[in-house]
Order: sequence, then structure tokens, then C-alpha cells
Amino acid sequence: MPAQTLTVSRSARILKEVRELLILALPIMVAQLAYTAMGFVDAVMAGRVSAADLAAVALGNSVWVPVYLFISGVLLATTSAVARHFGAGQHRAIGEVVRQALWLGLGLGLLGGTLLFNARPVLLLMQVDAELIEPTLGYLQAIAVGLPALGISLALRCFSDGLGHTRPSMVFAVLGLLLNIPANYVFIYGKLGLPAMGGVGCGWATALVMWLTALCFIAWTYWAPAYQASETYQRFSPPRWQGLKPLLTVGTPIGVAIFAEASIFSVIALLIGSLGAVVVAGHQIALNVSSMIFMIPFSLGMASTVRVGQALGRGNPLQARFAAWISLATALTYACISASLIMWLRDSVASIYTTDSAVITLAASLLVFAGLFQFSDAVQVTAAGALRGYHDTRVTMLITLFAYWGIGLPLGSALGLTDLLGTARGPAGLWMGLVAGLSMAAVLLAFRLNKIAGREIRRAS
Repeated sequence: MPAQTLTVSRSARILKEVRELLILALPIMVAQLAYTAMGFVDAVMAGRVSAADLAAVALGNSVWVPVYLFISGVLLATTSAVARHFGAGQHRAIGEVVRQALWLGLGLGLLGGTLLFNARPVLLLMQVDAELIEPTLGYLQAIAVGLPALGISLALRCFSDGLGHTRPSMVFAVLGLLLNIPANYVFIYGKLGLPAMGGVGCGWATALVMWLTALCFIAWTYWAPAYQASETYQRFSPPRWQGLKPLLTVGTPIGVAIFAEASIFSVIALLIGSLGAVVVAGHQIALNVSSMIFMIPFSLGMASTVRVGQALGRGNPLQARFAAWISLATALTYACISASLIMWLRDSVASIYTTDSAVITLAASLLVFAGLFQFSDAVQVTAAGALRGYHDTRVTMLITLFAYWGIGLPLGSALGLTDLLGTARGPAGLWMGLVAGLSMAAVLLAFRLNKIAGREIRRAS
């Protein structure tokens, strides 16, 4: 075959894989941005009542969001399991996986809700201002009512994503965002005969959205033709350890890894809290910008789980490796664009948040580090997503813990808060630690992905 024909065929194959990846990833991106926007809406509407209401919502989020991330991480095992069975044409096996995932989601939701309902000791441990404990606890108890529904909807979302149908997640997330605004108005300000609840009302609005989202997912997966082959609702399965164990074995390390990554940012925020209001504000701006940008590679990682899992289910490990590396290349391409835009527009972006020149200057300087870690962040989250498709999650968890808590945080603390390595660099030193931790995670996870992909190919040959 002529070299030109080979080049065209290779290019066509790459373009086809990129297209399939983006078809899966784009709805996930919109859904993730919608969920993020719900938090923004809560903050804005609670802030218009009083600073105390805004503080209660912010404190409540710092408690319940890590719980949510852990639950969602555990249930992500459902996506890879469904994708593998779908690739293998084992549709009835998908139904059993989903039924067990629903039990797991419900159980995790009830457990998480119980923890939130009894969160007073956590708030006391956090040394929350005495005046804020009751409204914060009220907000958390309202959220707790919605967590069982959240567990159910996450399980069904993973079911749908594993089949390659990511658009329902996008639609329901956008509908949830649109519902959240009037629901906040009703609960916060006391409309339709309800008492005015202030920031606590944001919790009840969020719980309402969680339940309606769960009902939408149940209705859609029950009636839509694409889900009928699995016969998910045609049979009843009680919770069985042999069905729950694979999900927990694969999913628990995912939940721990996601929790570890999210919590390190919370710890750094607490460490920076002692450096003054300007530093806290500048750090928060840089963190908010980088968090929004992170949603794109995060979504590519979730789509990579599906592409790799379905290829392995079809018994094609070569295609699985190809899909994994294409997802990494796509994420790195995005990182080049996002890093360039951050570097170029960092002063303008910071000025959107505030008019304080000192805060803008600091935020812009920290956004330089945010630009630098775009590459390592894109690689690590996409590689982790591909490894989920291989059901390789335990080593991923250990790598994540080592990179963030063994390198990122200690190095950042040494550079930012002590004179151990010279003059303390303040927030810049802490962000240097983040760059180092993320870079280590990216290198180790990329090597791990290459090793696992090669091992699967050798097994099949």
C-alpha cells in the first residue's frame, strides 16, 4: 500500500476517534459546567440576603461537596462496567450491574445524608463562628434530604454514559440549573406560603433538584428504547455482595483519589487563610478560574473511560490503547490552548472578579502557575479516566495520594510558609507545590497507562 494511502488511513482513523470522543465528552462538559453554575447561583442569591447567609452556604459546600465527590467517584465504576458489557454485547449483564449500582448509590446517599445531618461536630472541629453553626447545619441537613436521590441519579447517569449516551446527563443538568433559580427564590425569600429561610433555602432548593433529577433519569432509562435491551427494570434484584463487590473494588479507589485531589485544594485554602484577605481573595480567583477550565479535561477523561471500556468489551485491546492515547493527545491540545489564553488574558480575567488592584496583581501572578499546570492536569485526569476503563484504579489511587499528599502539599508548604528552602514565597510557593504534585501524577499515571495497555495487548495475543 502506498505511503500516502497509509497516511490518509491513519489520519482518518485519528479523526474518527477524536470525533467519537468529543461526541461523548461535549455533553459531559455542559453538564459539569451546569453543576458548577448551580453553586455560583446559590452563592449569588444567598449573598443578596446577607453576608452570614453567603458564609453559611460556602461553609456548607466545603463539607458536603467532598462527600458528593466521594460518592460520585465510587459510582464511576458503573460506567466502566457497563461500557465493557456493552462492548461485549452482554446486555442483560448490564441490567444486573445497574440494579446493584442503584442499591449502592442509595446506600451511599443514605450514609452521606446521615453524616451531613449530624455534622455539628465537624463544624465545631472547623472552628466555625458560633453564629454561623446553626444556619450552616440547617443548610447541610436540607442537602442531606436530597443525597439518596443524588446517589440514584449518579448510578443512572453512569449507566447512560457507559452505553455512550451522555446527552441525557447534559439535558437534566441544564434543567436542574434552570429549576434551581426559581426554587432558590421560593425557599430563600419565603414565597408560595413558605417561610423565608435565607441561605438554608439554597439547601432545600438543591435537594428538590436532586430528587427531580433522579425521577427524570428513572423515567428516561425506563422508557427510552436505547435502554430496553438491558431489562434493568424488568427484574428485581436485592443487594448482593457478589454484585456490589466488583463495583466497590473498582470504585472505592476512584472515590478516594477524587477526594484526595479535591481536599488538597481545601487544605491549601486553609493554609492561605492566615496570610491575609488580599492573599485569600487572589488565591480564590485563581482557583475558581482553574476549576472551571479543569472541567474540559475532566470530561475528556470520563469519555475516555467509555471508549476504552467498550473497546475492551469487544475484545480489542489495540483499539483501547489507541482510544486512550487519542484522549491524552486531545487533552494536551486543549491544554496548549487554555494555557496560552490564561497567560495572555490573566490580568483581564482577574479584573472580572474585583477592582482591587492588589488582588488583581496577586491573582494574575497565581494564574501563571495555573497556566503551567494545564499540561500536567490534562494528562493526569485523562490518564486516570482511561485507567478506569481498564478497571485499574487501586494503583491510580496510590499514585494520586503520593503525588498530592507526599509531594505537592509538603513541597508547597515548605516553599510557601517556611524559610526551610529560603525566603517563604507565600501563595506562590503553595502553587509551586501544586504544579510539582500534578506533574508527578501526570508522569506516573501516563507510565501506568502505557504499562496496563501493553499488558492487555500481550494477553490477547
